[in-house]
Amino acid sequence: MSESKFAARYRPETRLVHGGILRSQFGETSEALFLTQGYVYDSAEQCEARFKGEDPGFIYSRYSNPTIAMFERRMIELEGAEAARSTATGMAAVTTAILAPLRAGDHVVASKALFGSCLYVVQDLLPRYGIETTLVDGLDLDQWQRALRPNTKSLFLESPTNPTLDVLDIPAIAEIAHKGGARLIVDNVFATPIWQSPLSLGADVVVYSATKHIDGQGRCLGGIILSSEAFIAEHIHNFMRQTGPSLSPFNAWALLKGLETLGVRVRAQTETAAKVADALASHPKISRLIYPGRSDHPQAALVKKQMRAGSTLIGFEVKGGKAAAFRCLNALQISRISNNLGDAKSLVTHPATTTHQRLTPEARAELGISEGFIRFSAGLEHPDDLIEDFAQALEKA
Repeated sequence: MSESKFAARYRPETRLVHGGILRSQFGETSEALFLTQGYVYDSAEQCEARFKGEDPGFIYSRYSNPTIAMFERRMIELEGAEAARSTATGMAAVTTAILAPLRAGDHVVASKALFGSCLYVVQDLLPRYGIETTLVDGLDLDQWQRALRPNTKSLFLESPTNPTLDVLDIPAIAEIAHKGGARLIVDNVFATPIWQSPLSLGADVVVYSATKHIDGQGRCLGGIILSSEAFIAEHIHNFMRQTGPSLSPFNAWALLKGLETLGVRVRAQTETAAKVADALASHPKISRLIYPGRSDHPQAALVKKQMRAGSTLIGFEVKGGKAAAFRCLNALQISRISNNLGDAKSLVTHPATTTHQRLTPEARAELGISEGFIRFSAGLEHPDDLIEDFAQALEKA
């Protein structure tokens, strides 16, 4: 059965287990791990044809490898994309997707609510190369529209956002982008491909830090860019081939194994996050709680419209500021302090002093990242144990 027919015939859970497998002559059950830098050819003529693109096959593992190709194909089938290229990290995926198609004189519009490193790329890195940027309130469609210029080439957003879990209107922003002759790039990490499909909502490019839910077990780094054949061929393939932000075959193999359980893990983590959110929502020491699966989320109607479920993440504000938040974090026995997310182990983060510490206090306040704000990433523990752990920790806050 061809890859395209396989993807069209089966549901996501089946694709996550079987999609993209390339078996060697040994007929292995598990995907093979090809730890090789280069490849040999039957003849000089074949080598020439391979480099010309006239003979299918692999050339050099900086940009083509059987294990990496399996990971990319499985993600293509899951996401409903035409093509993909994997990268060494999630930030390599973000930076490549944004920077590779641009040149000096172009303009980018992005939401202000971004992960700190993404904000650095947009705010600090792009202007160094003569690329203009504008930051907008991603929830305000009028600001997206007003920010467009004749030289605007890309719009970039996260949804849900890191760390305050705002949900942006992807179809509406995609329409604004396309009417202005620009593309929309969406970082879909917080929703995961299980709960949101930005390409079907109108986005042109989707990026992931595969380090998060896709690996989901704290083992390795990785990223991926998914889009049309034309975008990958014209903008991404040669950029990566020449500059080398390559995913290692070993990490690709680990990510393949992670994909097999992605649906199971994300569903369980989302159910746990919802139970923890409900338990914490009325706690007297919490002044604000944000969870996309609850009816009191500011964009609850939009969540129902463009997401299939909530998220594995919760944001909440502890009364008493940084000191109270730190006391709560330090008292937790199960959830561990880490700046990662999407792991099988529950993790907590204080964004104001970690992922968003480089922002000014005023910028953090504008985004709703207070000194008492905590981001919780639900793991695979029993939800009641997590709820009880938060209860005792909040008593110390």
